[in-house]
Amino acid sequence: MWPVRVLKFLKSAGRDGLVLLFALRDAGTPIAVKAGIVALALYTVSPIDLLPDVALLFGWADDLALLMLGIPFLVKRLPAAVRARASLRAEQALGRFGGRRV
Repeated sequence: MWPVRVLKFLKSAGRDGLVLLFALRDAGTPIAVKAGIVALALYTVSPIDLLPDVALLFGWADDLALLMLGIPFLVKRLPAAVRARASLRAEQALGRFGGRRV
């Protein structure tokens, strides 16, 4: 059962990640949300972590946990109009590259 949940999360996180990317470029997105998106992205790619990435599974666990909490949190904080525009653009991008609509 848990592999199905992980697969659903990855699909959702990928789509919501695209929504956040397009929302970052939208002028209607509040500065605080933009800062949160940038901070989440920087922490994820940063070599400085709470748990070093060389500790294989445990090193990636903090990044994954932060993404699991941060992506939905930031998507919920988007204004409705911005979320609608960003969702539409994400759906178009996924359709263009053969991604299935979720």
